[in-house]
Amino acid sequence: MNAPLRHEPAQIGPATAGPVLSVSGLAMSFGANDVLQGVDFTVHTGIATALIGANGSGKSTAMKCLIRLVEPTGGRIELLGRDVLTLGNRDLRRFRSQVGMVWQRHNLVPRLSALTNVLHGMQSRASGPRTWFQSLARAEARAEALACLARVGLSEKALQRVDSLSGGQQQRVAIARMLMQRPRVILADEPDASLDPQSGEEVMRLLASLAREDGLTLIFISHRMEHTLAFSDHILGLQGGRIVMNRRTTETDADQLRRFFDRSDRPAHG
Repeated sequence: MNAPLRHEPAQIGPATAGPVLSVSGLAMSFGANDVLQGVDFTVHTGIATALIGANGSGKSTAMKCLIRLVEPTGGRIELLGRDVLTLGNRDLRRFRSQVGMVWQRHNLVPRLSALTNVLHGMQSRASGPRTWFQSLARAEARAEALACLARVGLSEKALQRVDSLSGGQQQRVAIARMLMQRPRVILADEPDASLDPQSGEEVMRLLASLAREDGLTLIFISHRMEHTLAFSDHILGLQGGRIVMNRRTTETDADQLRRFFDRSDRPAHG
């Protein structure tokens, strides 16, 4: 039987490290639909932050705005010391290479091996055929990709096609590919959503552990209350396009989160 989930605070806290992310007045509209309405929050270096809220509350939109996969209609975003909304196309591409994304869908190439898919993570910092296939990769790149697979517990699956792996294993390959970027920040949009409860817990535990080991900042979206409590240091709650909860996880319990979701679980505009 699995041990109960337990919150493990990050090694770097807000008292000892400055903000890696500052968001102020963030707004996003789709036509007349105001998805985000003046969102303000700060995330400190090395902290694991859970972004929670009901479906349609604007969580995924807010996360995509952080690296301009969606263009905000107003506000300011400062991430990794850069004013994100002023970056030109070339600088934006370079900037994004420092931010690892983990999605609900794994976005892997099904017919290729796990190792080749992980090598694709190099494309944010290198280009050319040597990043396309394992047979063309330089020895040092192959070694790094194999090390990333080892960190997610999939060394023995390196040469298998990813479409032969389970959903949880595929998400681990996606995480290894993200590590190949050598990111400074990890953004994870419900990485456990398409997985069974056990695999989902394993993936979240892995992400939190990797971030803690490397001193990375982790911002994740989750609908699972137990994962919010177990794997975050700080909680941001979105409701109606605004931040209505902003507190440390150690100051929050399951009943408070349950009341938040009860209050926010209503038809939304985002």
